[in-house]
Amino acid sequence: MICDTIEGFAAALPRDRAVAGLDLGEKTIGVAVSDRRLSVATPLETIRRKKFTLDAAALLAICAKREIGGLILGLPMNMDGSEGPRCQSTRAFARNLERLSDLPIGFWDERLSTVAAERALLEADTSRKRRSEVIDHVAAGYILQGALDRIGHLRRQS
Repeated sequence: MICDTIEGFAAALPRDRAVAGLDLGEKTIGVAVSDRRLSVATPLETIRRKKFTLDAAALLAICAKREIGGLILGLPMNMDGSEGPRCQSTRAFARNLERLSDLPIGFWDERLSTVAAERALLEADTSRKRRSEVIDHVAAGYILQGALDRIGHLRRQS
């Protein structure tokens, strides 16, 4: 089920289940996961993209193993807030994934998430080689943490 808003996504989540965040790139998918209380995002791994069926199988295997209750996909908006071809590609990925899974799927504006991840890795004095290995799932962690913070705010208000 694709949720148009983060509020709809939060309402569709099963209780006491973790959420996965995805940073979809052309060559890789960065994956991060939350705790069951939906408070902390942790970068997990990077999936090397092959073709959709294999990518989806790898992703859904992670979801099953970690008892994931929903997916947040980073939406690569343009800096002016408009949606370009990369957003269309992300939405198409979500529609295809929706056919394979009952998990609620939401979107989170990922503008500058990779920049923030790169900055954090530089501040941690991470080598260039190691940065290239982890940047995608660290960016997924930033995307997921933003969504978790918003969900937490919504839950405190209700």
